[in-house]
Amino acid sequence: MSVADSHPTEPQSLYAAREPVFPKKVYGKFRNLKWVIMIVTLGIYYVTPWIRWDRGAALPDQAVLLDLANRRFFFFWIEIWPHEFYFVAGLLVMAGLGLFLFTSALGRVWCGYACPQTVWTDLFILVERWIEGDRNARLRLHRQKKWDVRKARLRLTKWITWLLIAVATGGAWVFYFTDAPTLLVDLFTLDAHPIAYTTIAVLTGTTFFFGGFAREQICIYACPWPRIQAAMMDEDTLTVGYREWRGEPRKNSEAVKEGAPQGDCIDCMACVNVCPVGIDIRDGQQLECITCALCIDACDDIMAKIGKPRGLIDYMAFTDEEAERAGGKPKPIFKHILRPRTILYTALWSLVGIGLVFALFIRSDIDLTVAPVRNPTYVTLSDGSIRNTYEVRIRNMQHETREFEVTVKGSPAIAVELEGAEAGRISVAADEMYLQRVYLVAPPGSAPATAERSDVRIWIEDLTNGERAYKDTVFNGKGE
Repeated sequence: MSVADSHPTEPQSLYAAREPVFPKKVYGKFRNLKWVIMIVTLGIYYVTPWIRWDRGAALPDQAVLLDLANRRFFFFWIEIWPHEFYFVAGLLVMAGLGLFLFTSALGRVWCGYACPQTVWTDLFILVERWIEGDRNARLRLHRQKKWDVRKARLRLTKWITWLLIAVATGGAWVFYFTDAPTLLVDLFTLDAHPIAYTTIAVLTGTTFFFGGFAREQICIYACPWPRIQAAMMDEDTLTVGYREWRGEPRKNSEAVKEGAPQGDCIDCMACVNVCPVGIDIRDGQQLECITCALCIDACDDIMAKIGKPRGLIDYMAFTDEEAERAGGKPKPIFKHILRPRTILYTALWSLVGIGLVFALFIRSDIDLTVAPVRNPTYVTLSDGSIRNTYEVRIRNMQHETREFEVTVKGSPAIAVELEGAEAGRISVAADEMYLQRVYLVAPPGSAPATAERSDVRIWIEDLTNGERAYKDTVFNGKGE
């Protein structure tokens, strides 16, 4: 037995330890666009719960409120009730179609600019840069094995700032579910519900970890969208790419050393150093790329300094790359945007949106449900009349008490009786649902009484404005 056989080698690990990414600061139009989007999205998220909207004394005055206790959703002048959940479903469908549309047109543009993971990671990196310095300073601090007072002070300051942002993030989220000013006071006086504290703690922990430490790992491994996006893209999708035909061979490459003419890429690594996920765009399209376009800003800056044309790294489609490599010109942008796939997504998105708006304007302020009491299906009264019983629920979605009249259509012989109410009228309080037991009575010998089943329609009418609603049901008779 050899010495090598007596000491077998360790099996190779399938996993590599994460090497933190420290993006370099960059200037340019895409970086400026990301700043604007970050400010707008964070502003909307943090400020929206504090916007007031007067709905009267009986309703909350918070402009956007998910009132789970009362099962309602308030969005400025729009009020969504539980039975109108199709509005929420429609908005989710529109969000999905919008994501498909933007991805088919511009690749992972959502990931690069508006995804919460990207926005909060940008904010955390900004704080990190303010406290620890730009990329080189952060790299030196990371590689410093020994913890001295300076390193401890910088790290502690950074982590505390991150934690404050994370707490504000979790706190802002719970404000969407109850009155924000009231909850803020309750949180500080320890009078808030334990669910509020638990939610803030969970969101604080996830924001702190995802934005501060996981960062690109979430985009690469945890997020499913990189795996799905390929189905949304085609050869005409505009995405960030490297003009290899123009940049190669690079400076200091073996081909250049052997006398080949050098391409425009000087191998400065600026595109790699600014990448928030730590990839090299010159290696081609990669799952990890979030299409943030910061590499475009970095490369354009270098090209301007060395007197070369901008656009070595740029938004382009595969068809453009092939045309340019052959000496042709790229397609106009509108031809990439307006193609069958994007037109289809836009049409579907518009149809859903128009349908939701139409449904919003035609919806009734009355909701009615009718449930026949099945045990027994009917009762024979002392005079021979047949009586059916129904549980009728009337929801008054007006902001004032309304009086309703209950009538029946289907047979003139059927009479309406209301338990505990007179003259077929009931009063329903504002924004309330009222349960009323309704009796339909058919006299002996009438068609509904002798038939096994008869179709009837129960109507309710708002006596204030004349608005009506109905539900179809059946009247059970003897079946003689």
